[in-house]
Amino acid sequence: MKYFKLLIATLLLCIFMQEISHAQDWANLNRFKEENTKLGLPLKGEKRIVFMGNSITQGWSEICPEFFDGKPYINRGISGQTTPQMLVRFRADVIALKPSVVVILAGTNDIAGNTGPSTLEMIADNIFSMAELAKANGIKVVLSSVLPAFDYPWKPGLNPAEKIAALNGMIKSYAKKNKIIYIDYYTSMVDERKGLKKEYSENGVHPNKAGYEVMAPLAEDAIKKALKQK
Repeated sequence: MKYFKLLIATLLLCIFMQEISHAQDWANLNRFKEENTKLGLPLKGEKRIVFMGNSITQGWSEICPEFFDGKPYINRGISGQTTPQMLVRFRADVIALKPSVVVILAGTNDIAGNTGPSTLEMIADNIFSMAELAKANGIKVVLSSVLPAFDYPWKPGLNPAEKIAALNGMIKSYAKKNKIIYIDYYTSMVDERKGLKKEYSENGVHPNKAGYEVMAPLAEDAIKKALKQK
């Protein structure tokens, strides 16, 4: 009985310590700390591109590694992240790497409420702040539309479709006003319900290989345009 109580106490302590650790690194700044150090600064003539995002960006390297192979593309997506978390780690995971271009894809987890309630204005402000930080440091910016989603499997019933469409309108307008390249993944991937087409996803949120194959040429074209900007 004493052993059982000790085991339970130990397990509870471990859970408590994990929660403290997560709270202390809320933005997951340690996720890429060692990789960023090893990566160092770009080589002479290297046009480094950093992809900043959530699980949709993270999954791109996992499902379609060939998109990144042999290119100066750096994936800095972290599953589940929201725009305030990305904004906190933007300096460490983007600016410090001295890329020529940053491709930002963010916002759907905010709408899902992953780190608490957010208005569309709050989400847009965080995205725009990342863009302005990049520009202030001589980094060209590519802003991506949020991918369509009819529902979130982990938080059903939130009806995100209309909010995603509205957020994309805000991002597109900001990009046009500030002469920033905008990638419209949404139009190519949306279905009649304003969700993600079934052939492009297994769960209605995250792209499968076919989905990433739609996104790839759009991203490549946007990166080329950004590199040509003065």
